[in-house]
Amino acid sequence: MLNRRHSLAALIAMGAAAGAAAKDRCEAFTPERQQAKTPEEALQRLKDGNVRFASGQALHCDLLEQVRSTAQQQAPFCAILGCIDSRVPPELIFDQNIGDMFVARVAGNIASPDIVGSLEFATALAGAKLIVVLGHSECGAVKGAIDDAKLGSLTGVLAQIRPALGQLNYKGVPTSKDAALVQRVAEQNAKDAAAHLTSRSPTMAGLVREGKLKVVYAMHDVATGKVAWFG
Repeated sequence: MLNRRHSLAALIAMGAAAGAAAKDRCEAFTPERQQAKTPEEALQRLKDGNVRFASGQALHCDLLEQVRSTAQQQAPFCAILGCIDSRVPPELIFDQNIGDMFVARVAGNIASPDIVGSLEFATALAGAKLIVVLGHSECGAVKGAIDDAKLGSLTGVLAQIRPALGQLNYKGVPTSKDAALVQRVAEQNAKDAAAHLTSRSPTMAGLVREGKLKVVYAMHDVATGKVAWFG
């Protein structure tokens, strides 16, 4: 009987702890919570969120409550530079909420001047502690860059992805039909974009040196929902 009571008490305690953790993850970020978060903690929060998403255990928070909580201020803990692909919505795949993340999206997740300026705002002015450049599998922009496609203003976007192909020293005629090549170029392109954020922005480079900001890149698998992380 005593062991049963202890087991019941343990289950109640575990349930209470889980409930408290879920409440914390659903609570809107305030400036105080944002400033208390380290870059490493911000990264772990996204990693944990993707595990929940990919395992079908995503949280179900009160979105209207988050709308009310963030109506007068925002204090996102991180920023995402992602592709416009409809299968890669950052808030969903990282299981985050309204007011948690700045999200910049452009075909091929390139670090164009407008994107760099936007992320300077997100970090230096608005306090985000982490930037994730999020590439993904089966990227149409990467495929277009590999094939050197031409289409209006998109031509200039794809031209910013092409250098990633050049760095791979690919032998033969590159084609988007080569699935392994598409993945390699997508990964290299995400890596390059992450490097560009600091090389093109002394402001963000300074934050990284001071330990106030972390910049990483990652790859989302559109077939599984899982994210692979890189430095």
